[in-house]
Amino acid sequence: MCGILGIFDVAPGTTQSALRAKLIECARRMRHRGPDWSGYQLISQGKDKQELGAGQHASSESLQRLCIAEHGIRGAAKHAIAHERLAIIDPESGAQPLFAAECKQAGIEEGSIIVAANGEIYNYKELYELLKREGVPYEPNTGSDCEVLIPLYVKFGLEKACSLLRGMFSFIIYDQRTGFYGAARDHIGITSLYLGRGSDGSVWIASEMKSLARDCPDVEQFKPGHCWRSDTQQYALWYAPTWRSGVLPSTPCDFTKLREAFVKAVERRMMSDVPWGVLLSGGLDSSLVASVAQRTLTRKAKGEGASSWMSKLHSFSVGLKGSPDLEAAQKAADHIGTQHHPYTFTLQEGLDAVAEVVHHLETYDVTTIRAATPMFLMSRKIKAMGVKMVLSGVP
Repeated sequence: MCGILGIFDVAPGTTQSALRAKLIECARRMRHRGPDWSGYQLISQGKDKQELGAGQHASSESLQRLCIAEHGIRGAAKHAIAHERLAIIDPESGAQPLFAAECKQAGIEEGSIIVAANGEIYNYKELYELLKREGVPYEPNTGSDCEVLIPLYVKFGLEKACSLLRGMFSFIIYDQRTGFYGAARDHIGITSLYLGRGSDGSVWIASEMKSLARDCPDVEQFKPGHCWRSDTQQYALWYAPTWRSGVLPSTPCDFTKLREAFVKAVERRMMSDVPWGVLLSGGLDSSLVASVAQRTLTRKAKGEGASSWMSKLHSFSVGLKGSPDLEAAQKAADHIGTQHHPYTFTLQEGLDAVAEVVHHLETYDVTTIRAATPMFLMSRKIKAMGVKMVLSGVP
């Protein structure tokens, strides 16, 4: 997963060099999330050091002044956005923060909106088609699945845009036309996100607490299924399923539809431009995920073609020597037909890793740490093989 950081409404008079140094310092604390590239962007206080009000739009010349160039080190700055990237989709041109492409039909000027996102938008291609039908023929600057957030925000607004997304995500968005900024977190909080307040009144948003804790006396978990708006300084609910109202479902279970939905969900998550695999414990959920992924990959290899490194699905398992999970995983792998990689660890290796696991997860919850420690050790070995993304069952 990538790491995102936004620092907004810093104290008046903060210099570009000071804010940039702080941005890099804080983003560096979660660089483990995004080892592939680091992107930083500062935004000035605008013409005459006044931010544009609601309903006011900057000219194209003003936009260039608002968005500070990479080499700028003098003058005042008001906001800053950082992105630590793990490249999964479009590794060549999808570096972030992302800047809007020009789309005259929607009134979008080049560079007028900035986005930094973590996660994946599985239905981004369908959303571009929806935008075209709605009169927004946006042509993205990159192949990143997250760039679709820009025209969606312009067309539908922040809350409605979020409700159209399928995926796991958290993102920060800044509108240079109006000075509005906001953030959002996915439906149930798969991706981590935190909101903090600096002692100077600044607003901080980050993927991990460690990027905020030293500068924000007040830090909270960002609410899942919500967005946060600068114009109200409050959360707004965008995910409101019927079960939240307490209404129990009455439609009988249709196992055919359930199967179709499950298969489609797995296929959506196979979206990757880099080597990937599956975690396999031999249990029901991970075995089903691996089975669907293997069949889908085989079908694509025969029909659409597949790259050489994905000609066969690789599966991974971990456990203590003699663990029943390792035996079950091997049986499942043999049946499904994956190229299986079982890993073992010792109790001492697990104990040695606990401190680092706590550091990364930012929790002392015993159950979480106990489950995450072998996963952490296995992930390091998977990474060493050049695999950057895995599918898994229910943790």
